[in-house]
Amino acid sequence: MNVHGRFEGPAELNVLGEPLSPCSSDPLTGFFRTGYCAAGPDNAAVHLVCIEATDEFLEYSASVGNDLSTPMPQFAFPGLVAGNRWCLVAQRWLQAHQAGKAPRVFLRSTNQAVLGLVPLDVLKAYALDLN
Repeated sequence: MNVHGRFEGPAELNVLGEPLSPCSSDPLTGFFRTGYCAAGPDNAAVHLVCIEATDEFLEYSASVGNDLSTPMPQFAFPGLVAGNRWCLVAQRWLQAHQAGKAPRVFLRSTNQAVLGLVPLDVLKAYALDLN
């Protein structure tokens, strides 16, 4: 725990079994707003997939009721634009994948807790950080 009592992500592992890398600090992402796609205590948080937003994905997401582009200052949310990295709810990523609209992902910043929902081979097909 940090001084704010929020869960820090590095104690968790990514889908490759390594320490979880940060996803984004600008905009600040993650359920706990630490920059990590952390599941937290008891795996309560589900914002587990570190994505790179695209215009196509943002349009799709808005079309299914999850507007990630519109700023919401009351939640300190600037709104996403193409190129932003963001911790996406695992079920939302899977929904986009099934619709053929899933954004690419950063495996080193994607929490291993997502593997209960999405197989690693599927995630690897979208990976931006595999050599």
